[in-house]
Amino acid sequence: MKFTATLISLAAATALLVVEAQHPAGTAIPLSLNPNIKRNFRATIAKLNARYPQLDLESHHTFRPPGSPTNSGARDRGTGTGKVPLVDVGPDSEYYGTVQVGTPGQPFRLDFDTGSSDIWFPTSDCTTSACKAHHRFNAKKSTTYKKDGRPWKIGYGDGSSASGILASDMVDVGGIKVRQTIGLATSESAQFAKSPEDGLFGLGFNTIESVKGVKTFLDNAIAAKAIAQPVVSVFLPSVRRNGGKGGNYLFGAIDKTRFTGALNYVPVTRKGYWQIAISNAKYNNKSLTQASEGIIDTGTTLIIVGAAAASAIHKSIPGAIDSSKDPNIGGWTVPCSLAKTSKDNIAFTMGGKDFLVPVADLAWSPLDSTGKQCYSGVQGGQEGLWILGDVFIKNNYCVFEQSASPRIGIAPLKY
Repeated sequence: MKFTATLISLAAATALLVVEAQHPAGTAIPLSLNPNIKRNFRATIAKLNARYPQLDLESHHTFRPPGSPTNSGARDRGTGTGKVPLVDVGPDSEYYGTVQVGTPGQPFRLDFDTGSSDIWFPTSDCTTSACKAHHRFNAKKSTTYKKDGRPWKIGYGDGSSASGILASDMVDVGGIKVRQTIGLATSESAQFAKSPEDGLFGLGFNTIESVKGVKTFLDNAIAAKAIAQPVVSVFLPSVRRNGGKGGNYLFGAIDKTRFTGALNYVPVTRKGYWQIAISNAKYNNKSLTQASEGIIDTGTTLIIVGAAAASAIHKSIPGAIDSSKDPNIGGWTVPCSLAKTSKDNIAFTMGGKDFLVPVADLAWSPLDSTGKQCYSGVQGGQEGLWILGDVFIKNNYCVFEQSASPRIGIAPLKY
């Protein structure tokens, strides 16, 4: 997973938002690579545990399903898009982009996350070491800031926490501006200090907002007709396939040059996370007779499936080892050589079509300095609600359409 987790409690409901909109056009957010960060499997699993605290995830993957850079860039008025650089951390472990908040805009590095719905980051009133390690919002410097003042508190499965106040201000994503309720952290626990992001930018549905009745950024942008189409299109780059460059989030439009063939639309089965039905998993077009509900989640790094599905996938991979019960490893591993030698594919069937993930991308992170065995990009134990994270998304263009009948358009990425 990426930054942190679903925000699990805010103390009070927020007032109805007043929306101010500009630039009714698509907004593209290109991605760039941070080569200085190394992948960390245990940190990834720990953050996944933090993201879904109700799953009670442990290092040995006893998963349970849920219950229910720094320049925003200039908007290109000629093409109707705005570009905001994002950083590929890991590489391919997490992605963050800079969002401007307030007037004049103050920059914040936020994790765009379809697995949550809140927007939050620290305020200048926060003096903990974790807050000081990040950009902090100064309300006194924003002419459009509106005080709310009601308290909120965030708690995570890994024991980390943050708390603060609610407020509202203008939030600018590459030129699309709406007035938005935001959470301002006045206290953060020490665990947040190591995060490369300042906070979280949720793209899920408002049904999983921490405060009932709060509208998401996408809700407000659609209502204000600030975007041409009710979509967020996601193209995440792959270091293996294209050097980790050139990806983007595109608000309000679809970039047809980024995928091959036509988009295949899969209906959302439950609004909260972007939940869909996965009717099968395959290896080299051979059915593994595995199926589940699932979510496509930009905020999770790996693919997390059921134990049986993970076993079926890895049984077809020579050298794959199930070390999920080994406290020193805690997951499936595969030969690192797959990244350069494998031509095989796994697939997930959705909406009657197979979407591929190269087995080469399962050689995710070296287990040790020998570089012989790698943690797999597919892990098991997530029963009933599989998570298709960035290992899937960086191979498939995904269009999250928040229409009257929400759906996700998917097509193979074109590099």
